[in-house]
Amino acid sequence: MNSTSLLLFSIVSLFLVAANGFWETESLLKFKKSLVIGRAGALESWDRKNPTCTWTGVLCHQGKIWGLRLENIELSGSLNIEALTSLRSLRSLSFMNNKLNGPFPEFKKLGALKSIYLSNNQYDVEIPRDAFDGMGWLKKLHLENNKFVGEIPSSIAKYPKVLEVRLDGNRFTGQIPEFTHELHMLNLSNNGLSGPIPKVLSKMDRKMFEGNKELCGEPLDMECTSPYNVSSEPKKRSKKKTSKFLYIAAAVVAALLAILIIIGVIIAICRRRRNKQPPLSADGEPSSLQKRAGIQDSDKGQSSCHSQNRTAKRMIHTTKLTFLRDDKEKFELQDLLKASAEILGSGCFGGSYKTVLSNGSNMVVKRFKHMNNAGSDEFQDHMKRLGRLKNDNLLPIVAYYYKKEEKLFVFDFVQKGSLAGHLHGHKSLGQPSLDWPTRLNIVKGVGRGLLYLHKNLPSLMAPHGHLKSSNVLLSENFEPLLTDYGLIPMINEESAQELMVAYKSPEFLTQSRVTKKTDVWGLGVLILEILTGKFPDSFPQANQEKEETMVSWVKSIFKGEWTQELFDQEMGKTNNCEEEILKLLRIGLSCCEEEVEKRLDIREAVAKIEDLMKEREQGDDDFYSTYAASEADGRSSRGVSSEGINLA
Repeated sequence: MNSTSLLLFSIVSLFLVAANGFWETESLLKFKKSLVIGRAGALESWDRKNPTCTWTGVLCHQGKIWGLRLENIELSGSLNIEALTSLRSLRSLSFMNNKLNGPFPEFKKLGALKSIYLSNNQYDVEIPRDAFDGMGWLKKLHLENNKFVGEIPSSIAKYPKVLEVRLDGNRFTGQIPEFTHELHMLNLSNNGLSGPIPKVLSKMDRKMFEGNKELCGEPLDMECTSPYNVSSEPKKRSKKKTSKFLYIAAAVVAALLAILIIIGVIIAICRRRRNKQPPLSADGEPSSLQKRAGIQDSDKGQSSCHSQNRTAKRMIHTTKLTFLRDDKEKFELQDLLKASAEILGSGCFGGSYKTVLSNGSNMVVKRFKHMNNAGSDEFQDHMKRLGRLKNDNLLPIVAYYYKKEEKLFVFDFVQKGSLAGHLHGHKSLGQPSLDWPTRLNIVKGVGRGLLYLHKNLPSLMAPHGHLKSSNVLLSENFEPLLTDYGLIPMINEESAQELMVAYKSPEFLTQSRVTKKTDVWGLGVLILEILTGKFPDSFPQANQEKEETMVSWVKSIFKGEWTQELFDQEMGKTNNCEEEILKLLRIGLSCCEEEVEKRLDIREAVAKIEDLMKEREQGDDDFYSTYAASEADGRSSRGVSSEGINLA
């Protein structure tokens, strides 16, 4: 019976491989029909009788087509990108040194592409603004020496993986889009661009911007004036001296004003304490944060500014913020209480409020209730442990305020907000949905943050304990930042069991225990939420005896193969990514095993996620370096240029 099953499996596998090869062949031949080939016999090898990996310009790795390199063969007409959508392993396209024209190719239908080369063709059209939407894996884009017009599409600038962009020698106009990160190489020379050069690009070689008469700002020697017109004269020393003098004068005036303001504040505080009143705003009302959060002021003591030393010392101790970060400018609790406050949300432990300090810094104050499980000394020691944590995927606690009745945590404000908002509220906020590459990168960062917590807080059974999408914030580059970690030792036991995610795990619900793998269960649920777009707490009761959970719902639909209804329709195009999405789904389910012994541990889970990321980012580069060396001689004999090209 076993040998029969093995034989049947082998036959099915061979059939699937053959079918896949058939469709790849047909896709390439369909693509060829859209091409007008000027060089006779250039694609003569593109014939069904020949294996596709032996065809001219077809690059393969382990039998899979990962690139097309059709250069210097006088191609003209437009490219039929639709015909290539069935090539699931396709990562690189190069059509350099041809005569292509027509509308800009719809490369975004190939969301997994990593490199595009269209240099030295005859395109004279405007590139649509959304031409690169969904192409989160794109690393290299070469469009130089064409005749492209209009503005540079903003969709080029928003993906953090983009490393090389060459747009020189075209007719682009308008301003340079705001790139989110520094690039290894960006060439915008010899266009018609105008306006200021974005700050993130100011350290690049000035030659990369030359030939654009109306560009201004560093690294060029042209100053930008309001709104961005170019100053026709270079910077002069006299202007520098005048500006320096003005800055010094302004600084002196500002310092004097600051001293006067401080004196005024001290006098006002003394008067308020004498009258036993809470701090007032300019119009005589309690401060914005106090009004919104209901923060009490009773711990500030009953004495005036001239009270005895003992009372003063107690007052200073109880109203002082304890800072956990040395790199932050210090401020006082009074600065927070006086600042304007905006409600960000109300969680299970208390509200979060955005405040703007007098120096312009945006901070978040999170008020914690139910945090009386630890005494003062124990609480302070644990906060010091949390303050020593440093990881790119953790949001550090800037400072905290201790009072027996309530605790305040102070964080930096994170502009992009929470992962929950992007998954479930992006439409109401007018934001685009998260595409597949971004979601995978978020999962990777969350896993790394969890692994770091487990390594550095080994005494805690669940070092995070409260992992959910609303406790994952997103940085400007959509890197995840974990919050609300390490709270279990400080939260009242009854409140923790009622409110914290760790206590909703199967092992606690059935055996009343929390284990080292409880955080892994939370990671698994988060992965399912990211892939399905479903909110874990939104599942209705299936029957009177047992509630349907997200995990049970996914298991009831997933049968080991692609099922469109299972995945978030807002994820956008997933062409060529289905296998990767399924692999991540399986990892998520392995993290959600109800039996703790069968569940992955955190190291295994993160290793599997990292391997999934490496599948795309390695292979291509490694293969091409070998391929390029073996093909160097053959390339020159076929008349294919090899200068400055790396398809990986």
